[in-house]
Amino acid sequence: MQQASKTIPLFSVFMSHDVDRPLLEVLHSGYIGQGKQVEEFEHALAAYIGNPYVLTLNSATSGLHLAYRLAGVEPGTTVISTPQTCSATNLPILANGGKIIWADIDPDTGLIDPADVERKITPTTKAIVCVDWGGTPCDLDRLMDTGKRHGIPVIEDAAHSFGATYKGRTVGTIADMTVFSLQAIKHITCADGGILALKDPELYRRGKLLRWYGIDREGPRTDMRCELDIEEYGYKFNMNDVNATIGLAQLPHTEEILTKHRENAEYYGSHLDLRFYSPAAWWEHYPYQSVSSSWLYTILLPDQDQRLAFMRFMSDNGVMVSQVHSRNDTHTVFKESKANLPGVSQFVERQVSIPVHWALTKEQRGYIVDLCNEFAQQAV
Repeated sequence: MQQASKTIPLFSVFMSHDVDRPLLEVLHSGYIGQGKQVEEFEHALAAYIGNPYVLTLNSATSGLHLAYRLAGVEPGTTVISTPQTCSATNLPILANGGKIIWADIDPDTGLIDPADVERKITPTTKAIVCVDWGGTPCDLDRLMDTGKRHGIPVIEDAAHSFGATYKGRTVGTIADMTVFSLQAIKHITCADGGILALKDPELYRRGKLLRWYGIDREGPRTDMRCELDIEEYGYKFNMNDVNATIGLAQLPHTEEILTKHRENAEYYGSHLDLRFYSPAAWWEHYPYQSVSSSWLYTILLPDQDQRLAFMRFMSDNGVMVSQVHSRNDTHTVFKESKANLPGVSQFVERQVSIPVHWALTKEQRGYIVDLCNEFAQQAV
């Protein structure tokens, strides 16, 4: 095993050189707001996802905020969510005036437990939020069945899972509302941005208005700078032509990037000492017949002490590892939603992610495996 010459990062930003010329053209075109590039990007995304009701936004956080608004989240209502995620999943619930009811997760996958979701539904529940940890879809059939029976929309936070599939269906075509991230370190980035994919054409129409103040940008005007009546207040959540131009250049590389992530994940699954490490929600071992985007490769160690020692060992040897997101329910801002969540506690104590990104070389992933297995041998 050869010592790495420099730190191997946990993530690597992909940026296609195909963007250079069209981006310069847009930057100097005199029109850089939401225009034809955004429209073209939305058409391309709709074709890729297989859903005609796609809205691009300035961030996935805005997408979640808008989804909660469309679901009817407001003061006096509740949302069932998971704390094992980026705080961006849950802060917009508070911003809409809702209260969070935490559901537990499967301690072996990090994914929300549909049975616990079912137990926590009340007359005030306006939405069920699930998070595709690491890029592996949740048990969407069970969640959608629960939502349908209770008349509650399911919102899928698919920030990690662009390009993933569930039982042969593309993520973005299953949940009532699906939010993707186009932030810097995701598979496909627009520098920043988000996508909201909807199943209901009426919610799509309303969301299209609300992402731009509530203004109907497609209706007739006598003055290009003056709008007709605004019926419902909205936000400044739209994407612009600069970000959309980047996205149009990035999108054709999606399958190439996904393939590299998945190949690296498969390599780990075949070469790590699985007597010591347990891959969380790894796509080949996952019971829900899903194909993960493998944005993360999360491994579970025997206990918290081993995890902390592993993280120090990998850092000392030039490999960046991380838990990526901390449990949200310990933050002061969520203090009103405290709950007993044994699955979350078990997962958090043991989980850590190792580099799985598209830019890893064969030598680097081999070095990572050698380090992991060396640690396992020392720990046994």
